[in-house]
Amino acid sequence: MRSGKELALDGKILEKIQSFKLLGKTEQLADMLLKDDEIQFMQEYANEVSIVRLKYNDHGPVHMRTVALNSLIMMDLLRQANVKASLEKEEAGDFEDSLSAVFCGAFLHDMGMGIGRQDHELHSVYMAYPILTRILSEVYNASIQKQVMIRSIAVEAITGHMGTRSIHSLEAGIVQVADGCDMKKGRARIPLAITGGAPRMGDIHQYSAQAIDELTIEAGKEKPISIRVGMSSEVGLFQVEEVLLNKIASGTAKSYIELYAILNGGEPKRYL
Repeated sequence: MRSGKELALDGKILEKIQSFKLLGKTEQLADMLLKDDEIQFMQEYANEVSIVRLKYNDHGPVHMRTVALNSLIMMDLLRQANVKASLEKEEAGDFEDSLSAVFCGAFLHDMGMGIGRQDHELHSVYMAYPILTRILSEVYNASIQKQVMIRSIAVEAITGHMGTRSIHSLEAGIVQVADGCDMKKGRARIPLAITGGAPRMGDIHQYSAQAIDELTIEAGKEKPISIRVGMSSEVGLFQVEEVLLNKIASGTAKSYIELYAILNGGEPKRYL
């Protein structure tokens, strides 16, 4: 059962997603994903396994919605900078199609955590595939071609979000970075409470996340997207250097992103 704090946070994220005033098929698609009971239960169970069984960070509804929101912000910044994502650049679709693919991939990317951590991105694919087919066939019922393209990009985003497999579309690269951007301390609060703060192997992910106070995604000065990470302790640099930087560097969005780390409100350290 989700806590009141988790529900409240989820509500705030939904408000931010809705503030984008998505239009057309992307709006319809997002509405269906957000209201789908099967997705909701799968996301909640993914978190049960991640937090309760594995004592890992949040990988449930709040996380997947946060990644979807981060993806929307970055896609909007790219559009403002007149950067075309892959479907539009290749004249296979338009911005709305790319946005739909990104939202789908981001919203479903961690479903496989309901099975386990190892290869969870691959488990996520076969869990998400029938859902994507069901929803896209209704929203894009006039074009089987677009159903196939959007589903393919979404699947690429899901398989590539860990940064360990090659991706080729800019859409998938945005989801990869958006996932890495969900690093604030709230993601580690529950598992640390369960363990009583006692150190365990692999807890660097949790303790470093606890040091991250703020992360902002906004228009950059030299590149379309600026990501600024504020932290209270140097241990937070693990999240920037070992997680987020690796995801940016291994993906297709690198040339569009500026990355900064800010320790205790000091001078920003630029990585990209």
